[in-house]
Amino acid sequence: MAEEESENQRYSERQKVKIFDGEFLPHIDAMYNFAYRLTYDEDDAKDLVQETYLKAFRFINSFEEGTNAKAWLFRILKNSFINDYRKKSKEPNKVDYNDVESYYNSEDANAEITPDLRVEALQDMIGDEVSNALNSLAVDFRTVIILCDLEGFTYEEMAKILDIPIGTVRSRLHRARNLLKEKLRSYAQSMGY
Repeated sequence: MAEEESENQRYSERQKVKIFDGEFLPHIDAMYNFAYRLTYDEDDAKDLVQETYLKAFRFINSFEEGTNAKAWLFRILKNSFINDYRKKSKEPNKVDYNDVESYYNSEDANAEITPDLRVEALQDMIGDEVSNALNSLAVDFRTVIILCDLEGFTYEEMAKILDIPIGTVRSRLHRARNLLKEKLRSYAQSMGY
């Protein structure tokens, strides 16, 4: 019991703030970029980063000062994303029928012009073939490419972040790169490569 209390009191409040400001905050842009690539939504990405930093501060006593803070934060973010994804996938879609009824009963509603929200959401991404190809990969493959090729993590760090063996990291990365290469083949040819 005394050992558990000493573990909870590992860092003073001043040390926690120093670690948070010095080790965690410098990675906020990389965290947002990773979150955005996972969620495709600015607000969801901001929420995920905020949740990650709240958890990081809450569990700061389990962080080993001097180790790779970025990898530690990425693991928290990845776990939060997976937990949220699982939770949302089990919930039925929620619709506020009062809003729908109000809209369709209003003068603004035109039965012939109903927007396709999927098209609107993708309009900002059209033209960026690489981004489209990356976004079309399954989340496991997209994640390893982001962590390795965009964020520069080593295989060992990726294994810790993703909580999988290094061999799985290597094979998943190899497969992800091949999938991405196939998706970009015609685009590369059209660009003269």
